[in-house]
Amino acid sequence: MINYLNSLGKKSQVAFNNMIDTKTKNKVLDKFAFLIEKEKKLITKENIKDINLAVKKKLKENLINRLLLNSFKLKGIQSAIRNISKLKDPIDVTLQKWRRPNGLIIKKISMPIGVIGVIYESRPNVTSDVSSLSFKSGNAVILRGGSEAFNTNKILANLFRAALKENKVDPNYVQFINKRNRKIVDIMLSKMEKYIDVIIPRGGKTLVKKVQELSSVPIIGHLEGICHTYIDKDADLNMAKKVVHNAKLRNASICGATETVLMHKKIIKKFCNPILDNLEKNNCKIYADRTIRRHYKGKSNLATEKDWSTEYLSAKISVKSVSNLNEAINHVNKYGTMHTDCIITKNKKKAEIFLKKINSSIAIHNASTQFADGGEFGFGGEVGISTNKLPPRGPVGLNQLISYKYEVLGKGQIRK
Repeated sequence: MINYLNSLGKKSQVAFNNMIDTKTKNKVLDKFAFLIEKEKKLITKENIKDINLAVKKKLKENLINRLLLNSFKLKGIQSAIRNISKLKDPIDVTLQKWRRPNGLIIKKISMPIGVIGVIYESRPNVTSDVSSLSFKSGNAVILRGGSEAFNTNKILANLFRAALKENKVDPNYVQFINKRNRKIVDIMLSKMEKYIDVIIPRGGKTLVKKVQELSSVPIIGHLEGICHTYIDKDADLNMAKKVVHNAKLRNASICGATETVLMHKKIIKKFCNPILDNLEKNNCKIYADRTIRRHYKGKSNLATEKDWSTEYLSAKISVKSVSNLNEAINHVNKYGTMHTDCIITKNKKKAEIFLKKINSSIAIHNASTQFADGGEFGFGGEVGISTNKLPPRGPVGLNQLISYKYEVLGKGQIRK
C-alpha cells in the first residue's frame, strides 16, 4: 500500500514540475466541462451504484442527499468549472514591488503550493471543484474520496484526466486513489510528507479530527461549523424572519447553516413567534432557553448547555436570549468555531462592533450564513472553508491555493 501511494506522490511531483500556461489550463477546464455533459449518462450510472450501496448500508438521509448527482447538480458542476476557467490565472503575478534605498528592487511573486492531498466524504462535486481549482492554480492533487462515493468520484477524476491527456498535459496533475483500504488515510497523513505539501480534509468532525491528530503536513480546514445568527434589538422583523429561515433551512446539512439563533431580550415578544413558527412549520425542531420558551407559543424543547456547542447538520436549531450586544459576541466567541456568524440589525455602529469583535473567519451583516461558500464569494468554487487563524481563512478558492516568493533584483550591491 505504501509503495502504491509513494508512486502517486512521485508522479504528482513530476506533473507539478511541468509549468502549464494559462491558455492550456483553460482549454483543459473547458474540455472537462464538455466531457461531463457528454458522459452524463455514464456519470449517472456510476452514481446510482453508489446511491444503491448507500441505501443498502442504511446511511443517513443527509449523506445520501450529498451523494446524489442529478441533472441539476451536474449543471452546477459544469457551471463551476467554466467559472474557474474564466477567472484570472493567479500564478506568476507580482503581488507587491518596491525599491530599497540601496537600489535593490524587491518583488513578491505568486507561485503554486505544490502537491495537495484532499481527503473527503460524500460529496462528488468536491472531486471536480478541487481538481479544477488546484489545476488552475498550478497545483497537482491527490484525491482520496469516501468509499460511499467511490464510483462517482472515480469517473469524474477519469474525465478530468482525459481532458488533460487530450490537451497533451501530464494526466498526473490529478490522481484518484483507486483503492478503498481504510489504512490509506493514515499513510497519507503520517508517511507522505516527502510528496504532499498540504492536506485538505472535507468531511465530518470525526474525519477532520483524525486528520488534525495524525497529519505530519500542514492542514487547511475546519473541524465544525457552529454558526450563529444574532438578532439585535434594532433588527427589521421581516428581514430577520427571511434570513433566519434561509440560514437554517435552505440546506441544513452544510457547514454554513446557522445552528444557534441569539435574540436580544427586548425584541423577543415581537420577534419570537413569527420567526420560530416559520421554522417549526417547515419541520425544524427547536431547542430554546427558558426565556424564549415562555414567549413562544409553538413546540420547543428546553435547551441544555450541550445544545450551544452542537452542530446539528439537520433541521434542528437552538435559540437563546441575550441581554445586549456584548453578551451575543461573548456567546459566539465561546461556543462558535470561527466559521461564519451573522448580526441582523439596522444599527451600523453595532454591526461594525460585532463584525470586528467576533473571531469568525466570515463575519456577516444582514445576510444568510449560507453565503459561506467560495462560489458565492466569486472564487469560482472552493476546496473548503478554513477556520485556521493563519491564512488562508474562510472559503479557500483559486487565489487562496497559492504561496509566494521574493525576487530581489540588484546591480552588484553588497551589504555593509
